[in-house]
Amino acid sequence: MTNNSSVNPYYFQFTTFADYGALKYLFFILCLLFYMSIICANVGIITIVYQEKSLHQPMYIFICCLSVNALYGSAAFFPRFLTDILSDTHWISRPSCFIQMYFIYLCVLCDFKFISIMAYDRYIAICQPLYYHSKMTPGIVRGLIILTVTSSLFECLCSVFFVAHLTLCGYKLERTFCSNWSVVKLKCGNNYQYDHIVGQVIIILLSTGIPFFVMYTYLRILIVCMKSSREFRWKAFETCLPHVTSFLAMIFSLYFEQSYSRNKPDNMNPTIEVFSSFVYVALPPIINPLIYGWKMPQIRAVIVVKSASCIRMLKVNMHIVSR
Repeated sequence: MTNNSSVNPYYFQFTTFADYGALKYLFFILCLLFYMSIICANVGIITIVYQEKSLHQPMYIFICCLSVNALYGSAAFFPRFLTDILSDTHWISRPSCFIQMYFIYLCVLCDFKFISIMAYDRYIAICQPLYYHSKMTPGIVRGLIILTVTSSLFECLCSVFFVAHLTLCGYKLERTFCSNWSVVKLKCGNNYQYDHIVGQVIIILLSTGIPFFVMYTYLRILIVCMKSSREFRWKAFETCLPHVTSFLAMIFSLYFEQSYSRNKPDNMNPTIEVFSSFVYVALPPIINPLIYGWKMPQIRAVIVVKSASCIRMLKVNMHIVSR
């Protein structure tokens, strides 16, 4: 690799990958299996919702959107990460870095917005059931999805565009993937306090506005449930628990990532950096399909029926072969 220390370098270098010797092959296999699990779990959720007409409802459509987010968000991280595990050098071109940054942030932002829409959906279904079909029509659902995607595309484009046009005087990224703050820290003159303040304000707005709305909707749901029968409370709890769990997982991953990336000491163990990346990029994509696949009774029922059908077919085929 040629000298890359000039202003606005064309290549960046990830500096937190450690040399684990032969263990890197074990890490590669484990991470590959984890990535395959993410793909299979989310494709399974999308396929089940697509094939079962009884699941063509707003809540399950939004769950499909989360799974689509998980697929392209994890695809922006894992192929590059798996390559770096086996590689002795960890260089990434400037365009590839910003593309990776864009899709990872797009996935996270869309996830937050879809979770807030799902909270509103549950609020209407439980607190205003008579108005549900008039307030959550197919047209409104499509409009919410289009608005969420287009607004997130524009917001992430503005964020990455701002970082991409900074004048940089370094090329070493103290991360395992391209993140906004790791690039901003390479700004010439190290005068990035203003950028730090702006970034913190944006994070605070994102981490308080949407969570406040979600918590408000579930508080209203809780108030309604407290005044209802035990059976109604149990049904409401069963349908809301997956959403709350998914929401808390996203909040934890975002808080962990931002706290780590902006406040980590210089001598931080590289293993902790890898763990931070996994928490931020890989936790929601694997948590969401597991939660919605096993905690939502309608999806769980379809999974059980299809699994039983596959087992019966397998037994029949084995019986035919044995004869």
